Amino acid sequence: MVDTNQIVDIIVTGNLNSFIVAIVILLIGLLAGRLAGNISFKILRELKMNKVLRENFGIRMPIQQFVSKSINYIIIFIALVMALNQLGLSKIILYIILILILLTLVLFIIVAFKEFIPNVLASFWIYQKRIIKKGDEIEIKDVTGKVLEISLTEIKLETSDNEIVYIPNSLLLKEKIKKSKN
Repeated sequence: MVDTNQIVDIIVTGNLNSFIVAIVILLIGLLAGRLAGNISFKILRELKMNKVLRENFGIRMPIQQFVSKSINYIIIFIALVMALNQLGLSKIILYIILILILLTLVLFIIVAFKEFIPNVLASFWIYQKRIIKKGDEIEIKDVTGKVLEISLTEIKLETSDNEIVYIPNSLLLKEKIKKSKN
């Protein structure tokens, strides 16, 4: 005959072992995520990725931090999924967690690009309508200056005081622009 106390001990011990393994997986994931995030940040900083994107494409976004944090969170998520799998949780719980994380990521991306997208769309409008070009004297709001550069996200002006002013392209859609005749 099989002793029920032995069966209970095996079940409890099995669950305890699974729980401990799940915690170890999660801790290793946290450490690996942090390590991979730090390494990717250092590599991107060494490559001067933020500066390259800013100078060549006019993108002023902290890509180094974004990529390193993304790598960190992806590894942590993978470790979380593996730990939950170790505990034998059903796929439904994993799907719910995945959906919540994806929704959070989508909201983060929307917030991160809320100013970028209107500026890019406005730059296409500027190029299509050819309302402003390099060398033009313009006044927008209370700023008057010579257009030095038109990038994907902003216009670089030089004022009469030799100050450099950056104006977001989306502001051109919202404000009245006065253009001096050359």
